Amino acid sequence: MDEPSHDDSVDAKPRWVTVNASAVRVENCVQFGGPWLALELIKRIGLDDFLRRLPANQTDVRWPSIALILVVCRLCKPSSELHIAEHFYRDTALEQLLGVPTSKVYHTRLYRALDHLLPHKEKLESFVKHRLGELFKLEYDLLLYDVTSTYFEGQAKANPKAKHGYSRDKRSDCKQVCIALVVSRCGMPIGYEVFDGNRHDSTTVEEIVTSMESRYGKSNRVWAMDRGMLSEANITFLKDGDRRYIIGTPKSMLKQFEHQLLEESWDHVRDGVEVKLCPSPDGDEETFILCRSRDRLEKEKAIFARFESRIEEGLNKIQASCEKKKQSAVKIAERVGRLKGANSRAARLFDVEVAQDDDGRTKLTWAKKDSVRKWITLTDGCSSRVAARLAP
Repeated sequence: MDEPSHDDSVDAKPRWVTVNASAVRVENCVQFGGPWLALELIKRIGLDDFLRRLPANQTDVRWPSIALILVVCRLCKPSSELHIAEHFYRDTALEQLLGVPTSKVYHTRLYRALDHLLPHKEKLESFVKHRLGELFKLEYDLLLYDVTSTYFEGQAKANPKAKHGYSRDKRSDCKQVCIALVVSRCGMPIGYEVFDGNRHDSTTVEEIVTSMESRYGKSNRVWAMDRGMLSEANITFLKDGDRRYIIGTPKSMLKQFEHQLLEESWDHVRDGVEVKLCPSPDGDEETFILCRSRDRLEKEKAIFARFESRIEEGLNKIQASCEKKKQSAVKIAERVGRLKGANSRAARLFDVEVAQDDDGRTKLTWAKKDSVRKWITLTDGCSSRVAARLAP
């Protein structure tokens, strides 16, 4: 081999040259680092090998390659399939990294790739869950379950699951679907399902729990769910399967624990949050967890004070109008009902009476209930959770 010249050695001195900056232009500038790192992570997990084992019944572009494009996009810049096709893919180096021409990536093909992945959904979820568990030693002793919804602007006539239901987006005019998601204590998703848009949260519990157990086994887990999942049927189902659970309960159940709320023996779990374990009033195996939050207390006090002020101001106005002229007692009662209905959070605090005297004048009198005020002060910032078999 020839010896390197002095100019080729590492000790060569830099040589300055003059460049006409106005004649320099950048062509085909694409993002490389993010997509490359995403693909490396995919390879480390082994997801590329898993996708390659799926049927690839397409001639010019294999479905696993299109699926990789979707995964990379979700990692780098989550967006719609239309945005991937028209912007993301052509603005990155994925064409060079995957060998799929830009002309072959369009939104309908991306949507069809999702259709091809759907039959392998359970296998894919199990694979990712086990691989991430192996790589990061994830724990699945606590599973959090919740349901959200997403709506469609169109009629969605081709989607049998799209139906009118309770809209978390305040779009009851649009059809929607409900999306149920199960995550670990660190927020790692381990499974999801799509339900009809008009399905109540509580009716999904048995299906989701059964599905997760058939996929991953029962193990030694605790299911955590909000009060929307509470029903007698669900509690019975969880108990019959000897499952451990924590489910939110209505705030009205705090009435059963008034004595415990007055006691000072609370356990501090973190800054501003205290809890207390209480046996079930019914004497069964359930344990109630009372929770008290300082931040929630301040928030609820401010909200209640705002509604209280609105009702008080409205009653004063109605009272003043009654003194000015004769009015129907029925009409005044309707005004009071509308006022309390618009500010229902504080409505129970006010005891309002509407009466008509002998000369035909309507008289409005009102007062605040001390008992309600005391109870609100006691329970602000508090909530109850019902749990069973928390110990292994």
